[in-house]
Amino acid sequence: MTRFPLAAAAGLVAALALTACGGSSSSSGKPNPNAPEKSPPGDIPDNQAFVRFAVPGRGYSVKVPEGWSQRRGGGAVVFTDKLNTIRLESRPASGPLTVAAAKRTEVRALKRTVKGFKAGTVSQVARTAGPAVRITYLARATVNPVTGKSGTDAVERYVFFHRGKDAVVTLSGPKGADNVDPWRLVTNSLRWTR
Repeated sequence: MTRFPLAAAAGLVAALALTACGGSSSSSGKPNPNAPEKSPPGDIPDNQAFVRFAVPGRGYSVKVPEGWSQRRGGGAVVFTDKLNTIRLESRPASGPLTVAAAKRTEVRALKRTVKGFKAGTVSQVARTAGPAVRITYLARATVNPVTGKSGTDAVERYVFFHRGKDAVVTLSGPKGADNVDPWRLVTNSLRWTR
């Protein structure tokens, strides 16, 4: 009868125990499909529900995330949830805003009034309600009341024109958050009601 040395037997037991417990995904180098999703701060969840909201007296409606807080002031309706904001407003206009006019007037006004303003792009985009001018920029985020610190927001401002008025939809969230799909859903949902 052959005898295993005690050290070899202990090594075999340890190897079997490790195999039975299963290895972690980090030791194999492969991602764990069951691991919780890690999203940057400000990412709107993929399962977020949206509801239609008619902007009072403004002649248009838009889909907004369900459950976000709502406040009104300064002629705008603002929806917020944690780090993200949707601002809806309207103003009289003599015609559709052009990219050139947006660079001359809108961007200059934003530079004067937005804290931490850093210009991005100005372009015309196609949406369901018609063409819109899209202005992107960075701005200083609201100061966190707990930490006293402020981050940077990525902002997208859309200006739609219809029958003598602009609908202005401004979307903002932390720089680095992936909100491309929710922001497209919101801007594609704009419907003129009169």
